[in-house]
Amino acid sequence: MPNRLAHETSPYLLQHADNPVDWWPWVPEAFAEARRRDVPVLLSVGYSSCHWCHVMAHESFEDQETADKLNEHFVSVKVDREERPDIDAVYMEAVQAATGQGGWPMTVFLTPDAEPFYFGTYFPPDPRHGMPSFRQVLEGVRAAWADRRGEVTEVAGRIVRDLAERSLPYGMPRPPEADDLHGGLLALTREFDAARGGFGGAPKFPPSMVLEFLLRHHARTGSQAALQMARATCEAMARGGIYDQLGGGFARYSVDAAWVVPHFEKMLYDNALLCRVYAHLWRATGSDLARRIALGTADFLVRELRTTQGGFASALDADSETGDGRHAEGAFYVWTPGQLAEVLGEEDAEFAARHFGVTEEGTFEEGASVLRLPSGAGDADPERLASVVERLFAARERRPRPGRDDKIVAAWNGLAIAALAETGAYFDRPDLVEAATAAADLLVRVHMDYHGRLARTSLDGTAGGHAGVLEDYADVAEGFLTLASVTGEGVWVEFSGLLLDTVLRHFTAPDGTLYDTADDAETLIRRPQDPTDNAAPSGWTAAAQALVSYAALTGSGRHREAGEQALGVVKALGSRAPRFIGWGLAAAEAVLDGPREVAVVGPEGDPATRALHRTALLGTAPGAVVAVGEPGSAELPLLVDRPLFQGRPAAYVCRNFTCDAPTADPKVLAAAVRGAGEDLPAAGGPGPA
Repeated sequence: MPNRLAHETSPYLLQHADNPVDWWPWVPEAFAEARRRDVPVLLSVGYSSCHWCHVMAHESFEDQETADKLNEHFVSVKVDREERPDIDAVYMEAVQAATGQGGWPMTVFLTPDAEPFYFGTYFPPDPRHGMPSFRQVLEGVRAAWADRRGEVTEVAGRIVRDLAERSLPYGMPRPPEADDLHGGLLALTREFDAARGGFGGAPKFPPSMVLEFLLRHHARTGSQAALQMARATCEAMARGGIYDQLGGGFARYSVDAAWVVPHFEKMLYDNALLCRVYAHLWRATGSDLARRIALGTADFLVRELRTTQGGFASALDADSETGDGRHAEGAFYVWTPGQLAEVLGEEDAEFAARHFGVTEEGTFEEGASVLRLPSGAGDADPERLASVVERLFAARERRPRPGRDDKIVAAWNGLAIAALAETGAYFDRPDLVEAATAAADLLVRVHMDYHGRLARTSLDGTAGGHAGVLEDYADVAEGFLTLASVTGEGVWVEFSGLLLDTVLRHFTAPDGTLYDTADDAETLIRRPQDPTDNAAPSGWTAAAQALVSYAALTGSGRHREAGEQALGVVKALGSRAPRFIGWGLAAAEAVLDGPREVAVVGPEGDPATRALHRTALLGTAPGAVVAVGEPGSAELPLLVDRPLFQGRPAAYVCRNFTCDAPTADPKVLAAAVRGAGEDLPAAGGPGPA
């Protein structure tokens, strides 16, 4: 018989609706029930594409004996971290403070007042590797609650007080200066893996936000070190197993330092961010590899993650069925030499094995290999390679597919809108711009109300009941502003203004710091506030970037001031922890450069207007904003009082309250929007797609 989760909209919660555990969603009634029964609360937090969440669910939550213990001695609450990032953040902070590490599934035991007192992540069904079994943990917590209640409540109270007393190293309410950003670059240089790309060791995550900073820093300063780190990392990831060599798109992370074997789940946020990074790398260098990866990732987003409502689903699972009916991680993606031969025949199978690094021993498990491009693969015959990829992809499509989390998350769709709009514009792919517009339409229709408030998630065209958090407002505003620059439709700037005004009213403290939840959101044991990037940009620094861009497009001093104030945290953290505040460093690069404001005026459809618009979009000046429209248009504030130049379409470039003379020459415009790192056009640099 289904439990209470059967009425939820989260795919992750619905996966647990048939568990014998008497699950509750996170609702006040669950804690009231714990108080009534005088029992502790088990809080279990995960997400649908989390491999170890599935393992623990199968081992423990589907086990009747374990469920009986939970039902008798606890009130069990299940949370989708993607739906409630605020709950996840608050209790993950407690887990990390208590244990020095964190992850998912997150397992926390709470008092009926939601105060945490015992923590963990994955617990096995039997003791192993020094870890207690989950049933042993349950018995220990039950005994402590029954026999040492005073000690438990004292621990819980102390943890809550410690969390409340934590303070952020905010610094000054002003953005960092050039020396601060140079300090961030030097710190990154010390952590850079020169042999394999990326930063730090295994496991190695795509440093999307840091790469954006490096590209902007190169554009502003001409730093070759910044460009070299960005290029080397992008090439290493593109050639590694973390990138899907057949279908495009990136996995969550690499379990090794050389990007060979990924953790196979594919997340919307990773692919949106990386699609944009590779498009920007192409814009800066003309790299054929960057173009291929940007387009391959964009095509993956549209083909694999787009929903019937026009938005983008959250993730693809790491696991899928094997040929014998088992579920295994990576089963959809890996190949043995024998499987290659079945599809391609012996001769082409040998070619494919050499090209993609498939060995008899295997690079993964059970003799299977992850497809990658080893450094010794050499140049392959393009026609033969295309035929091999086409046949392998078609054969893979007949395999059981990984599950998809169809939940629409506002923030991550905002990131996808920005990536697809720019990639479509750069490479003359109007279908990608149309996909971005459709996703933006969905967010306005389903997620956004008339007061500029956002719902965090939706499913099948119906908004969920959870309020948007700061990253939702910031990333959706960023997506809308990017879409406005590409399409010239001013309505997207207006919608961004509504969202950013909500940020200023409900998320911003008087000193300019930002909170992850609104001032009228549900009260938790601590109001979450985290300026550091995780897998995606922090809401704090994403809001700073969107505020600065909106101010550049509209001339709003209020939004500019708020954006600069918010970047004070980058001054404090930029040189100390640059890997974890890359988006803030990138936003600060835009502030130091202006950002530049480009207005293109001319008749719609005029080839000269299109040429100027494309040139403006391809400018590498950090964070430059672009407006395009008909002469006399007031749809975008940046276009007001911008006439044609000598009767021809014209471009106006301004920054820091100073404007260049208008020009009708794309070459003059290109020089005006070029970063310091591109004083001369690079050989093979971007031109007409």
